[in-house]
Amino acid sequence: MKSKIENVDKNVVKLTIEEDAQLFNESLKKAYAKTRGRFSIPGFRKGKAPMNIIERYYGDSVFYEEAFNIICPDLYDEAVKENNIIPVDAPELDIEQIGRDKDLIFTAKVTVKPEVELGEYKGLSVEKDQVNITDEDVQKKLEEVQEQNARLISVEDRPVQDKDSVNIDFEGLLDGVPFEGGTSKGYTLVVGSNTFIPGFEDQLIGATLGQELDVNVTFPEEYHSEELKGKPVVFKVRINEIKYKELPVLDDEFVKDVSEFDTLEEYKADIRKKLEEEEEKKIEQKYENDIIKKAVENAKVDIPDVMVERQLDNTLQRINMSLAYQGMNLQTYLNMMGIDERTMRDDYRERALEEVKTQLVLEKISLTENIEVSDEEIENEISQMAENYNQKADEFKKHLQDSDIEYIKDTIITKKTIDLMKE
Repeated sequence: MKSKIENVDKNVVKLTIEEDAQLFNESLKKAYAKTRGRFSIPGFRKGKAPMNIIERYYGDSVFYEEAFNIICPDLYDEAVKENNIIPVDAPELDIEQIGRDKDLIFTAKVTVKPEVELGEYKGLSVEKDQVNITDEDVQKKLEEVQEQNARLISVEDRPVQDKDSVNIDFEGLLDGVPFEGGTSKGYTLVVGSNTFIPGFEDQLIGATLGQELDVNVTFPEEYHSEELKGKPVVFKVRINEIKYKELPVLDDEFVKDVSEFDTLEEYKADIRKKLEEEEEKKIEQKYENDIIKKAVENAKVDIPDVMVERQLDNTLQRINMSLAYQGMNLQTYLNMMGIDERTMRDDYRERALEEVKTQLVLEKISLTENIEVSDEEIENEISQMAENYNQKADEFKKHLQDSDIEYIKDTIITKKTIDLMKE
């Protein structure tokens, strides 16, 4: 096999690949063996006609396409390796010469991974925030725990108040006709939570247990339903239940119930410590992101559109998987939002471009700095992952594929690269 390479456009090359006639002839035989069962020739049982008879009956080129499909992948892969390129898309193939007893010549035009020109990436001047947990932060967290341990007490002797939890039945009417998705029974709503249409919750205040009332609201102009956006509607509402939240007293007894501590002051000290640890992690993550962002800004690279499109494919796939956990798919979500997939891709395009550039820059830095990963580091990472899943390392490793090991390796390299950039 012989090959040559030429640049035809930015990040696009053309490989001209040539293979000896003898090897193509062997590929023709393989094509015959693979496809002869498709041919019906008078005087022969199906699949039993000799190769030369099939060629005489259907034409000399009858096996060329299949022969090319058999031999092409290996030739292309060999040419890619020989010319030290990394394709990022499927090649556009063009056959220049093909035939029995002829050298096979074809071209492959392909988009390749772009070269990255690094700027400064070590010793960058990036400000790092300081941990600053206030007494107010501790009190807010303490009140969150208090809220989580509150009791809901049924109310019968007073009307609905702000912050009450109400159980309601409702039916929405547009021009006197029920509309899709506007009816529910036994719906629980916290008044003042702003989880319903603006103005709905406010009109429940003052209603009494068992009361039926009309709630008049107007859907927002940006509402996802074309039928309802900007339209005034009436909800027929019935109050089934009213409850208020009774908060526990924040004292030593409460602390003993919700923690391993004996006093409120000990519990506050522990809250402060955990908040500081959380804040430290957030600060460190932001610091890393800022360093990476600056290094990426300092680098120069022309990103092929195909890499951005592939990143967008991955993004939408992740969104679709996330929606699946909510019992929804991407198309349903797009319909709710009143947009199509093209609009969504355009919304995420700039982010996808930055993600691709970041990946390329970090990879280039790791290669420039000769960052490698030892088997011991991979084993340690696997052990940590197994521990996170409450599994033994040996058992966990049995389920890992080669692609999983490569992902783990790449993750370690990225971490070591970022650590180097922070020095």
